[in-house]
Amino acid sequence: MSIALLQQNLLNPPILFFFLGLLAIAMRSDLEIPQPISKFLSLYLLFAIGLKGGVELGHGGVSAEFGKLLMLAIGFSCLVPLYAFFILKRKFSLPDAAAIAATFGSVSAVTFITASSYLNEQAVQYDGFMVAMLAIMESPAIILGVMLFQKYRKTDQPISTGKIWHEALTNGSVVLVLGSLLIGIASPDAAVEGLLPFTNDIFKGFLAFFLLDMGLLAGRRFRALSKAGWFPWVFGIVLPLFNATLAALLGGWLGLSIGNTYLMAVLAASASYIAVPAAMRMSIPEANPGLYVPMALAITFPFNIVVGLPLYMQLVLWFR
Repeated sequence: MSIALLQQNLLNPPILFFFLGLLAIAMRSDLEIPQPISKFLSLYLLFAIGLKGGVELGHGGVSAEFGKLLMLAIGFSCLVPLYAFFILKRKFSLPDAAAIAATFGSVSAVTFITASSYLNEQAVQYDGFMVAMLAIMESPAIILGVMLFQKYRKTDQPISTGKIWHEALTNGSVVLVLGSLLIGIASPDAAVEGLLPFTNDIFKGFLAFFLLDMGLLAGRRFRALSKAGWFPWVFGIVLPLFNATLAALLGGWLGLSIGNTYLMAVLAASASYIAVPAAMRMSIPEANPGLYVPMALAITFPFNIVVGLPLYMQLVLWFR
């Protein structure tokens, strides 16, 4: 990986704000972002990226590349939780293995948004329909994680599959990003132009503020991993690296564009710390959120945005 590319990513203001959040926790500062503001920032980012993706998709339409990426998205969202589960089952209890597998099989919208911003700064083109891949990959892993838990646990009281599907598909982040995508497709250009100052001009500032909040949250979660030993740390880095490498290899083999392959690698490497915890609390209450949430938020997320973004670009370029 190019040292210059890594340095450029590290000195990107949103990434520096993430480190500021970590530093504030390490210093025991009272810096805090109120929960309603944090929620608003998350909603804004999903709205902005979904709307912009819909507008671009409306311009470009659906291509043969869309079909290839759709197959990759479905494949990763189904296969990752399967092989992750059987690795994790050797080290963790059944509920924890299922919940962590769902976490790493699903995706992180914030990582995707940060990667999109990174591509814009590198002047690398990508298609708006990649937002649809984000939405598609968020839910299947939740369903599979719960189904694996049901299959291997010793009980005669199965969880309602209908409730699981409802929880996964009506999750706020899925509804907002898909809804914004469809609105972007349907809206005429003249109508969308009025939203550009809100969706484009202030986007990076809101991203920086949100990553500050993520830094604060990740700093607090580090302590929860202190009793779990070394395995969560290795798993939280090695599995994303493997997934990203596989996505970059397949993208090159299928002849996909650099930007689309890169975003697919980022999605494959990411882990959910918003949608999955909400679903796991209902579906697998026996699982320990003090384990699967910090693994995604305090290990994989920082690794991806600091080291992963430039590293995955190098992987994509190597397999061209």
